[in-house]
Amino acid sequence: MKVSLKGSKIWLDGRLVDWEDAKVHVLTHALHYASAVFEGIRVYTTPKGPAAFRLKDHIKRLFESSKIYMMDIPYNMEELIDAVRLTVNANGYKECYVRPIVFRGYGTMGVNPLNSPVQVAVAAWEWGSYLGSSAAMKGVRCMVSSWRRINAQSLPPQAKSTANYANGGLAKAEAVKNGYDEAIMLNTEGYVTEGSGENIFRVKNGVLSTPPASAGVLRGITRDTVLKLAEEMNITTEKVNITREELYTADELFFSGTATEVVPIREVDGRQIGDGSNYPITAKIRKRYLEVVHGEADGHEDWLLYLR
Repeated sequence: MKVSLKGSKIWLDGRLVDWEDAKVHVLTHALHYASAVFEGIRVYTTPKGPAAFRLKDHIKRLFESSKIYMMDIPYNMEELIDAVRLTVNANGYKECYVRPIVFRGYGTMGVNPLNSPVQVAVAAWEWGSYLGSSAAMKGVRCMVSSWRRINAQSLPPQAKSTANYANGGLAKAEAVKNGYDEAIMLNTEGYVTEGSGENIFRVKNGVLSTPPASAGVLRGITRDTVLKLAEEMNITTEKVNITREELYTADELFFSGTATEVVPIREVDGRQIGDGSNYPITAKIRKRYLEVVHGEADGHEDWLLYLR
């Protein structure tokens, strides 16, 4: 999706600037060496006004990612939460996607990141369904990528870093070039990890499973939300390694993520998942998830941070 919103505002290093003026130097360290971490957050309309979903959890993870990469963010949590509020309100959005990013700016060239300054930006834009408007109803077609998910001994998968998404980008491009909607990645041991930018869930005989963090997945905040909601609905959940063939024999599969929300998978490598159209547990979880993020369900009020 191309994002170009002239007249909109972006928060950059402590102040709001016009969209077209939010610029960095061509020798910015992050551009050359992927020295950046980021978050994706959604703001939803609710009966009490626009609310960011699990904003504090996202900002906490941003700080944890930064710590892993030895980047000292020059703002505290409350200042970044205020930056999100300021950016969303300055643009007048009722629903939007928010992208905070922490990156090494222009300092010195070379792989060593420590001599480059740490910069922070927050952008927001209106963004519909990440995997397409029909994905929630029809489901998406996937292929198992030939590219393996990064190994924790090479790059830290628990940091939401731009470097990791080069790995996912290769898998996504391969899938799209081959006529699929999305990729599913295995780790170097051959177990399922996640999509190119989403966590994955499997349903078999009424049990909901997802790969553990030790498989090399990002501990997604939507993943955590799905697990908590499923348990509240008395759906048995487990975090276990999943093999490639267990994808094919699943009763249901679905992706979860902030941009993706909850989307069923109807096909993997040419194999139809379940009956190809009816995914009751996925639908039940998706319905509950959307009720919660829109402030239409009892409980989990603490997950909503109202912005106005």
